[in-house]
Amino acid sequence: MKLFRCQVCDNIIYFENRTCGRCGHRLGYVPELEIMTALEPAGGDAWTPLASDRGLRRFCANADYDVCNWLAAAEGRDRLCVACRHNDTIPDISQPSHLAAWRDIELAKHRLFYSLLRWKLPLKTRAEDPRHGLAFEFLADPPHPSGPKVMTGHDDGVVTIALAEADSAEMEKRRAELAEPYRSLLGHFRHEVGHHYWDILVRDGDRLEQCRAVFGDDSQDYEAALERHYSQGAPADWGERFVSAYATSHPWEDFAETWAHYLHIVDTLETASAFGLRIKPAIAKDGAHSARLDFDPYVIGSIDEIVDAWAPFVVAMNSVNRAMGRPDLYPFVLAPAVVEKLRFIHELVRGASAQSADADMRGERLAAQAIGEAVEI
Repeated sequence: MKLFRCQVCDNIIYFENRTCGRCGHRLGYVPELEIMTALEPAGGDAWTPLASDRGLRRFCANADYDVCNWLAAAEGRDRLCVACRHNDTIPDISQPSHLAAWRDIELAKHRLFYSLLRWKLPLKTRAEDPRHGLAFEFLADPPHPSGPKVMTGHDDGVVTIALAEADSAEMEKRRAELAEPYRSLLGHFRHEVGHHYWDILVRDGDRLEQCRAVFGDDSQDYEAALERHYSQGAPADWGERFVSAYATSHPWEDFAETWAHYLHIVDTLETASAFGLRIKPAIAKDGAHSARLDFDPYVIGSIDEIVDAWAPFVVAMNSVNRAMGRPDLYPFVLAPAVVEKLRFIHELVRGASAQSADADMRGERLAAQAIGEAVEI
């Protein structure tokens, strides 16, 4: 995640900020420019962004509930931002606990969309693509304790997030029950959307056989594989080939887990770079525990450079957490086989990003050509 600057007073501002703590200006995020901007009122619900001269903006309708700080074009018909347009079902926000949980869920979802938009990955709503569009359902458990619990998961583009996952006590309870060293709302979003992009980029992107060569045969019975995993657990040597124990359950879960970890790593390294962090322990004479964190991991071409920076960085961060009596920031080890899986994800994402950039350039050329032809007429 980047750091941002208030255009009025040069104060450092952050992705979730609503107002500048120094000058008090209202703030909003412009997704197509990837920037937070200070705002001046322009009448009605319109605002003038001080970071751009591309026209007036208005806040996403969900800003009324303090769950979104993203902006859209003031003249547009859609009252929701590019991230909130993918919401299919939200909880009953007349209940204060539901509204508080929804706010936490949206914080995580918007961080997910920050990454997806930075890479320009394919993003269609259910209205744009009724069969494979990406949609979110944020559901609360039924009021009666004996009723069926909502399960977080993915089904052909529809991602369900259980509202209970926003409760810290419930999150910790499930983490302990499932023996997961790491569990978070953002992790759920990154994992479940990995299933969606397996559909879009692998299955429908003619990469299925290449993916199977790395992650295994996904045609094996999924339900039987999960049942076996929960009854027998992961193989004792799982850490030599998988990024997590759950990744061993089925190739689809291996892909989604690796996808989520790739997003964890890239966004964390961007944040470290934005803060100017340097890993260079004075006691290490051979440089093996040093890391260069002055690159943008969203655009870098090599997974090796990302991994080489990640290893010493995460050792340092884990040590800081231990000094505070907290669990490790990243309680996983990237074995060589896992790095190769990350390499596949990296190249898949980079390829999709390059295709989007090419499509944008073609669109701009066609638009310019059309304007030229109109002028000649």
